[in-house]
Amino acid sequence: MQVNLNKNFFTQLLVICIAIEIISISINFFYAPINIAAGGATGISILVSAAFGWNRSIVVLLINILMIILAACFLGKKVVAKIAIGSFLLPLFMAITPSFKVVEDNVLAMVIGGAVFGFGVALLYHVDASAGGTSVPPLILKKYFHINPSVTLLVIDTIVTFFNIFVDGSNAFFLATFSLVITSMVMNYIMLGFDHKIMLNIMSENHLEEIKQLIDQASEQGYTIFDVRGGKNGDGKEMLMVVTSNNDYPDLVSSILTVDSKAFLVTYNISEVRNGFLNSN
Repeated sequence: MQVNLNKNFFTQLLVICIAIEIISISINFFYAPINIAAGGATGISILVSAAFGWNRSIVVLLINILMIILAACFLGKKVVAKIAIGSFLLPLFMAITPSFKVVEDNVLAMVIGGAVFGFGVALLYHVDASAGGTSVPPLILKKYFHINPSVTLLVIDTIVTFFNIFVDGSNAFFLATFSLVITSMVMNYIMLGFDHKIMLNIMSENHLEEIKQLIDQASEQGYTIFDVRGGKNGDGKEMLMVVTSNNDYPDLVSSILTVDSKAFLVTYNISEVRNGFLNSN
């Protein structure tokens, strides 16, 4: 058991390192060369560097140390342990990762930087890790004032983004704002995509037993049977619920409609499935 735990720890540590390096690349290759600060401790470091010439990695380190102290005072050891690794790795990786302008067009740099940053943060969330920074104050406000952390984080990022106006003008502000939107979209897409499935509800007037056999024979997927009633006449029916993958969904629907071309099908997109029986090829 101890060996498995160690393997799991080192796997998570590897993912954290990869995610932190991806975030560092987004900062050093795309954001910093054009002085775009899209929120967070890294955004503050870009603003301070552009305004006063301070080293970005040192600024991030100082902010993260302050956040670790706040977490230790107000949130306890568990939160400190969760953010400590990323808090120290991020400034380290920012320091050792080269910093230069990869693309000449600022808009393109903003788009790529936002997407890369969102991918890195999504990887961190996937292993329940954090790079520290401005994610700590929202947790404190949630604990003591029951304020939604996402709202607080949005306010902090908005304030940081707003200061782009004073450092590099309104154009930088709008680029940073748009970058936040891209980062959020990429994060949501990736986090949902890790376990994205499709749920299919099936009803058939005369061929439900054949459809059950089809599902049993076509794959190792299980199905759930619900007893339902029609809203107008109150007639009782059976409805099947099947959870399938994106790849298997088209073939499954095609096979069902071959058995019963008038089968009633309702499809839902599911972001995550846990502890259910699903085995797709």
